Amino acid sequence: MFNTLKASALALALSLGVAGIGALSAPTAATAAAAASVNIDNFVFGPETLTVTPGTTVTWTNRDDIPHTVVANDKSFKSKVLDTDEKFSFTFTKPGEYGFFCSLHPHMTGKVIVKAG
Repeated sequence: MFNTLKASALALALSLGVAGIGALSAPTAATAAAAASVNIDNFVFGPETLTVTPGTTVTWTNRDDIPHTVVANDKSFKSKVLDTDEKFSFTFTKPGEYGFFCSLHPHMTGKVIVKAG
């Protein structure tokens, strides 16, 4: 009977340990990184205005056949020239409004609004 209790205790400890490891490694809402995307297509940023929380990484993807850039009005971020299907990402850490445009086609504009959660 003592061996059965030891085996049961060991099995319980192992199962709790494995469950605990899974709980520690699983992302939670508090630790999961926020992400958002903007497509560049037909000379338009879409969506034109995006609202996110601090810590969100926004990724712009050029879906157009023409090269484009993503440049903040205040120069806080700037992409290289993006060819078709190339991406640029920036993580917004502070609340505020961040206007941006394509330096090759300045009529293309957009805005990211960062609001505290």
